[in-house]
Amino acid sequence: MKKIIILLLFLSSVYFIEAQENSYSFTLNEAVNFALKNNYTAKTSKLDIEAAEKKKWETTTMGLPQIDGAIDYQNFIKQGITLIPSEIFGGPPGEFEEVTFGTKQNLNATVTLTQLLFDGSYLVGLQSAKTYLKISNLAKVKTDQNIREAVINAYGNVLIAQETILILEKNKVILEKNLNETKVILENGLAEVQDVEQQQITLSTIDNQLNKAKRFETIAKKMFNLTLGIPIEIPVELNDNLEFLALNSSDLNLINTSFDLNNHIDYKIADNKVVSEELFVKFEKSQALPSLNAFINYSKYANNDNNVFFKNDGNWFDSSLFGVSLNVPIFSSLQRSSRTQQAKISLMQSEIELTETSQKLKLQVITAKNKYQFSLDQYQTSKQNLVLAESIAEKEQIKFFEGLSSSFNLTNAQNQLYNKQQEYIQSILQIIQTKVELENALNIY
Repeated sequence: MKKIIILLLFLSSVYFIEAQENSYSFTLNEAVNFALKNNYTAKTSKLDIEAAEKKKWETTTMGLPQIDGAIDYQNFIKQGITLIPSEIFGGPPGEFEEVTFGTKQNLNATVTLTQLLFDGSYLVGLQSAKTYLKISNLAKVKTDQNIREAVINAYGNVLIAQETILILEKNKVILEKNLNETKVILENGLAEVQDVEQQQITLSTIDNQLNKAKRFETIAKKMFNLTLGIPIEIPVELNDNLEFLALNSSDLNLINTSFDLNNHIDYKIADNKVVSEELFVKFEKSQALPSLNAFINYSKYANNDNNVFFKNDGNWFDSSLFGVSLNVPIFSSLQRSSRTQQAKISLMQSEIELTETSQKLKLQVITAKNKYQFSLDQYQTSKQNLVLAESIAEKEQIKFFEGLSSSFNLTNAQNQLYNKQQEYIQSILQIIQTKVELENALNIY
């Protein structure tokens, strides 16, 4: 019995651990930090940096000493015949002797050291490798910025869906209560059939909206998991509520924050593209420069007819060679000039794009500040309107059941309340979205 109890405790502890491993709980900041490490795009971006670092080293090694080895084995199945005048061997003039030169089998082992002494394109290549690595790092920063924005929006969408469900369920309870009371009044002859029918229509509409909100919540949660890099079937709990995000997203200091163009990630990316095009122009020009290489090798070879290369009586011979190779481009039918001109045109285009980017970023900041200010104003207005709509709906409900108002007026008041509830929820989402949009415009992350 004791063993069974121990086994059950063990199994329950394992289940508890697995349950913890297969579920997550996040505040908004925790979700952002988690996504920056586990988001699928973030992982790919990190690998791009590693690949760029390897590429940089690959380019560097092109100018370092290179050692290659080669082993050549030849076996003449049938050796060639050479005709030599018979006079050489004392024979009659005009006749030839058939002779075979060389051995049937040859083995040659060679080790060669090569060293690049000068190549203009190699020097440009080293600079380009560093620039390529910088491009990858800038792309990672941009990716992280986009991930942060996506997580915040996804987090907000889930909370919006959950808050919508709570409001609709509350509305449904009130409508069901009103409908039941109206039916009682109808039975007593103090209400009309259309009063019941009108409330049934409103209730069915709320039911449809509630079902829609629940389906949207399911999709929003899966999208949130996907954004974080979590399998979509794993349950995730959100620890921040909508009101907290609204208060946390209301920051008037953002509107007065100054904008540093040169430090913006998009400007850096565009500026780095100009640098890349400048290097490409240098590369094309370097194709007209001479290149100088040196090499030295050592060979050991043997020749025989009986495949005794590695026996003690085998004869091996040594050879070594040192050389320098100078390659001087002379004339390419203006091909190199044409490629250089194309590179210069690309450089001018990238400079124009840099200017355009700077202007767009300045406009983006102005637009984002205006949108954020409007969302803050809209949030306050929606909050006040919601309070008024709730008061109006409550008064109309009292008047209806006291026989002082019609079901038509009650329905209008209820619909107005439902609209103001949705406007209030959307105003909170708008604050969240416009804040992160402004932070991206100001390059704050």
